[in-house]
Amino acid sequence: MRGMQDMLRQAQLMQKKMANIQEELKTREVEASSGGGMVLVRATGGQEIVSVTIDKSVVEAGDVEMLQDLVLAAVRDALKKAKLMNEEEMSKITGGMKIPGMF
Repeated sequence: MRGMQDMLRQAQLMQKKMANIQEELKTREVEASSGGGMVLVRATGGQEIVSVTIDKSVVEAGDVEMLQDLVLAAVRDALKKAKLMNEEEMSKITGGMKIPGMF
């Protein structure tokens, strides 16, 4: 019976740590670029895009399709980096154990 209570207490502590790190990750940012830095995207650990910066030369070129591709590539990379950051931080808490629905 005591062993079960200890396990429950540890699980609750882990859950609290995970909630705290998830809140912290919402404020941490990652950055990704495409086109050799022509498009720069910043995203939070909460998977939110916070800024998109486009070099004027890309706009002046007038190639809308290329610009769309560059923005899409940078956004995808930023979100991928944010997800990886989340997984790495959660893994530190869980010891690498995958918990469904957490990340």
